[in-house]
Amino acid sequence: MSEAGLSLFTDIVAEIEIFLYAVCMTAFFYPFMAGKKEQRKSRLKKAFMVYMVFMIYMVLYFIGMATSVYGWLCMIIVLILLVAASKFLDMDKEFTFFLGVIFFCIRDLSMLAMESIDFFSSGYFVEKEETVEYIFRNAALNYVFIKMLHIVLFSILLYTAGRLLKNKKMELHIRELCYLLITPVTGILFGNIIFRLLIVVQNNLVFQLYEQFPVFLGIMPVVAALFYAGILITIVSYQKMIGLQEEKEKYFVEQQQVHAIQERMEEVEQFYHGIRQMKHEMKNHLTNIKGLVRNGSYEDIEQYIDQMDESMNVFELTIKTGNTVTDVIVNDKQKAADKQGIQFQSEFSYPKSEGYNAYDIGVIINNLLQNALEACENMAEGKRYIYLSGRQKKKFYLINVKNSFEGEISFDTKTNLPLSSKGKVSTKGKVSTKGKDISLHGIGLSNVKREVDKYMGDVDIKVKKNEFDVTVLLQERSKNEH
Repeated sequence: MSEAGLSLFTDIVAEIEIFLYAVCMTAFFYPFMAGKKEQRKSRLKKAFMVYMVFMIYMVLYFIGMATSVYGWLCMIIVLILLVAASKFLDMDKEFTFFLGVIFFCIRDLSMLAMESIDFFSSGYFVEKEETVEYIFRNAALNYVFIKMLHIVLFSILLYTAGRLLKNKKMELHIRELCYLLITPVTGILFGNIIFRLLIVVQNNLVFQLYEQFPVFLGIMPVVAALFYAGILITIVSYQKMIGLQEEKEKYFVEQQQVHAIQERMEEVEQFYHGIRQMKHEMKNHLTNIKGLVRNGSYEDIEQYIDQMDESMNVFELTIKTGNTVTDVIVNDKQKAADKQGIQFQSEFSYPKSEGYNAYDIGVIINNLLQNALEACENMAEGKRYIYLSGRQKKKFYLINVKNSFEGEISFDTKTNLPLSSKGKVSTKGKVSTKGKDISLHGIGLSNVKREVDKYMGDVDIKVKKNEFDVTVLLQERSKNEH
């Protein structure tokens, strides 16, 4: 093989390498793109998204290769174009930029690790050859060997990072993005500095870094591995921080609900106190009525009695569940349903066993009934209904809530919580059609699941035609578990 043949061969291999990099970038971005719903339009859109990511990388690097543009400039332009296309890709700009930086950092780190192997393999391939043709041929074989090994290593490292990133959705803001970019950006800068120091030409003399400082042959792969480990550790730490924040939000919402129930209980106690006072005042009421009778003021008597009825109705709880906490919640939800024209039916009976905490059950039915009320808002009048039941079977307690429902739902395979028809977690478990604030997605049903886990129970969610059906199973706990 001649020198010209070697040059042509390396150019072809470099073009194939660019193609494979474009494939890797596309595969890396693919899981984070929207449009997972299996409909023709969604599939076509996602196919075009994939094609766009692929072409952005490949076209720019082909142009850079043809015009001898620096690789770092191509990298910056690719990142800018990806961020510009993020809206079409249904991805956040910050997260798109982060993925792009991670991709290029892993690419450079894997290349840096391969330079040490290349130093040894190149010597092995050409040291025994005497003719120039054989030297060029073996140099070409070494070039292919190193590139293949690099693509394999790069693919493994990229796949591992991608799997880690998919563990938890990351919604980044500028501050979080800056925190996550420190390690990968430093890795890219370090790699580019080392690449420019590997071979230095001064006064027609060639200086190779590894020949001058052989210790770097072992240091560079270790440094590359440390940078990569730093990236993974940073991602894991941030995801754990997100998880803790979500747990904090769930706990906060749960505590707020319990606090609201306790406040409502105090109001009910005041109502009951008012009833007791009215009983004591009945003698005065009867005296007043007798006085009106003697005076013949029959119209005033009717008005007086009507006022007494109204004041008594304020304190009346129409649904009796067997527990003060659940009495308050169920009756409040019934009143809210009546205001919205929703048919409300309850066959809820609080368990007689002492193995259940009233506030735990209160949080469960409060969330389920609130979900049902919100879901019924989207239904036409006359078709709105909510059915609640609670019954005990030996050491188990079943809570069931059914409500009218309109929409399509899919389920998250990890949490088994509902997803909206657009593939986003619905607000408190229902399909949101009003563009509501989605910052607390799934917290309603997550709090139900949280309470259920205390009792080693289960949550079963079914959608049957126009009905949303949730069944909660709780196991009785012993007293020392409270």
